[in-house]
Amino acid sequence: MTREELIARIKETSYLEGDFTLRSGKKSKYYLDKYLFETCPDILKALGDEFATYASDDVTMIAGAELGGVALAAATAMAVNKNWVIIRNSKKGYGTSKMVEGVLSKGDVVLLVEDIATTGGQVIEAAKIITEAGATVKKIVSVIDRKQGALENITEAGFIFESIITKDDLGITD
Repeated sequence: MTREELIARIKETSYLEGDFTLRSGKKSKYYLDKYLFETCPDILKALGDEFATYASDDVTMIAGAELGGVALAAATAMAVNKNWVIIRNSKKGYGTSKMVEGVLSKGDVVLLVEDIATTGGQVIEAAKIITEAGATVKKIVSVIDRKQGALENITEAGFIFESIITKDDLGITD
């Protein structure tokens, strides 16, 4: 799938108009429903291939925050043939009660994949969990940057951030 085809597929499957409240609490007249594009095999495979281009040779692990980053991390891990982990939003009250599912080791170099970045709050928290475990976040890459502060906030938190596409690529204006 070409970049232009990927952009078109993401927009046609996930772009909604209306009155929405985002995770950040911000109000929006549009919503990009990540689950609508992440559950399409052709888009998910193309995104895994795109994320793979950000996995430099020193990356040892792929990570994704629950819930939206899980399918993306799995697709990326398969594209680069590397293990992956899930970063939980909160500890579960049963079983192992871990914040990281899978094996994340001290010294791992992690590509952290994200679905849609608005302010970057959730992915910054995931990155902190990774660093607290003794691993290094090489880069955070999102499918879509809504261009509402994520780049600035993630950079200010000390991480490198890029996105595959932005709201501009989708032809969205506020």
